Amino acid sequence: CARHNMYVADCTTPANFFHLMRRQMKTTFRKPLVVFSPKSLLRDPRCVSTVEELAKGSFQETIDDTTVNKKDVKTLVFCTGKFYYDIVAERENNGRKDVAVVRIEQLFPLPTEQLKAIIAQYPNADDYVWAQEEPKNMGAYSYMLMNFDLVKWRLASLKAYSAPAAGSYTRAKRRHADAIKMVFDKNLYR
Repeated sequence: CARHNMYVADCTTPANFFHLMRRQMKTTFRKPLVVFSPKSLLRDPRCVSTVEELAKGSFQETIDDTTVNKKDVKTLVFCTGKFYYDIVAERENNGRKDVAVVRIEQLFPLPTEQLKAIIAQYPNADDYVWAQEEPKNMGAYSYMLMNFDLVKWRLASLKAYSAPAAGSYTRAKRRHADAIKMVFDKNLYR
């Protein structure tokens, strides 16, 4: 990817973050690297990697869902960052076997060929969701609309707001829960 002028990533595992940093240092050219990584993932017990993944892995621009039967999936959810863990927890709470969650670890340059290959593996999916915890007018939703039009996106996020912060902890928790509910219920779209 020497022709692109920077990388933008949002890693969800320690191994992927390690390999992203390693890739940055091992390339023969220098370019800016922007990484979105909240501090909360540092202490999240769900955010772990094996020694094998650290020692023998490499940076993954996308991470497909390996916990579902691909033929049973009707809803294919794409997201970035820590929101992944919240969506998966809700899926487990609801016992949903028809929802797969795909992580996009590198937003720029967007790995469109990898995304096409992932989508092709889900023959019965007919609901493609972009899920983000940011309001509709923030986050990566508009970027995905402009740069990946192979599918028609259904948005699962907060409605548009002037600021990303809710101003109150209670309101923020409610909005976050509402965005997660939208992933699993098509009728809640705003």
